[in-house]
Amino acid sequence: MRAFVTGATGWIGSAVVDELVSAGHQVIGLARSDQAERALAAKGVGVVRGDLDDLASLRRGAAQADAVIHMANKHDWGNPAESDRSERAAVRTLGDALAGTGRPFVVAAPLSGLVEGRPATEDDVSPAIGPDSNRGGSENLALDYVAQDVRTVITRFPPSVHGRGDWGFVNFLTAAARKQGVSGYVGEGSAAWSAVHRDDAARLIRLGMEQAPAGTRLHVVAEEVVTTKAIAEAIGRSLGLPADSVTSQDAGSHFGFVGSFFASTMTASSNATRRLLSWEPTGPSLLADIDAGAYAA
Repeated sequence: MRAFVTGATGWIGSAVVDELVSAGHQVIGLARSDQAERALAAKGVGVVRGDLDDLASLRRGAAQADAVIHMANKHDWGNPAESDRSERAAVRTLGDALAGTGRPFVVAAPLSGLVEGRPATEDDVSPAIGPDSNRGGSENLALDYVAQDVRTVITRFPPSVHGRGDWGFVNFLTAAARKQGVSGYVGEGSAAWSAVHRDDAARLIRLGMEQAPAGTRLHVVAEEVVTTKAIAEAIGRSLGLPADSVTSQDAGSHFGFVGSFFASTMTASSNATRRLLSWEPTGPSLLADIDAGAYAA
């Protein structure tokens, strides 16, 4: 297939591009800068210049492709409403471009906010509906295009997609530990995250594009439960710092914006995903990556 990938130079998207190329697919990547364009060209990947707010560039990319993989998101933590608006507009634009074609539309989505009190499953419907909801309700919007002959595949990601070079949540937690001189966890550290290694995530995205039926929800989860206390202790070991509890009242000042996430349980099962696509994660665990120094450099 010829796949158009948004977020093609991002942490997850760049691994997806490598996985697709390795599997023999052609790739077109969305590039918003000269640096991004050069990075994609070095991989032999086609380039569409633009960004999530340049809807014409999204239409151009989709028009050239047999499949669309939407990995990009603004992640503007200071202005989440703008991120939500942009995400909804991008999904609508890409969905409209694919309507009536039967082509795959793989859309990244978060595991957060699906259920409370248990790990989420692939059968759980996202409660985010409409433009004023989380991520602009983009998961449900993308699934609406199944009725318009689009092979929508939702890929739900855990809070940690880890590996050497990760600049996501665990990186922010590590930076907070360095700054504070202690690797913190909130309260008793009983909140938990699911996790997946970046390479395993990229392979699942490819499999979803190639094989998953229309309307499928995939959980990109290798480890269902890793407690936040265990994450903090591993960060502490890697930095030679103690690990200790931080009160919920002090979480914001200790961790910054990531504190609210670290206090929250975001877990999910991937049993149905594994059965459907015969996907078995092979990468190291989150704690093994931290202990190996992936975040200590």
